[in-house]
Amino acid sequence: MGMMGTGKSTIGKILAQRLSMKFIDSDSEIEKESGSSIPEIFSDQGESTFRKMERTFINQINQDQPAVIACGGGLCIPAGMMELLKSKGHVICLLANPTTLLGRTQKDSNRPLLQVAQPLQALEKLLQEREGRYREADTIIDTDELLPEQVVERIIEHAL
Repeated sequence: MGMMGTGKSTIGKILAQRLSMKFIDSDSEIEKESGSSIPEIFSDQGESTFRKMERTFINQINQDQPAVIACGGGLCIPAGMMELLKSKGHVICLLANPTTLLGRTQKDSNRPLLQVAQPLQALEKLLQEREGRYREADTIIDTDELLPEQVVERIIEHAL
């Protein structure tokens, strides 16, 4: 888990391959299940509906089939969600500073929370609001200066 742009999907795919596990992206699964894109869900049904979809997704995880799961950046924020995630497995949070995040996400129009006049300030505010919750993860890795393969190595060294 972690903010948009920390590399959750990219790193998750590499990690899953290295561990011979299935990779699951919560956003992709929600889009598949709902038949709508994340921006469409946000605009048509609102963020609260999307958060309910995330909770449903996590509740449906089958712990008998180990997998690497990339979760949306806000999934762990509502009360009880971090605890639910931890009950399902080892929670790894990827962090990066707002400038790095903006550089990685600024050309992606599928980021509804960044479709604002000042996206850097939006990222700073989101990170400030979420960071305390993110720090409750089992393992925290800063991705600012690391290549995806280096992040995977750190995960394997420190979390598994």
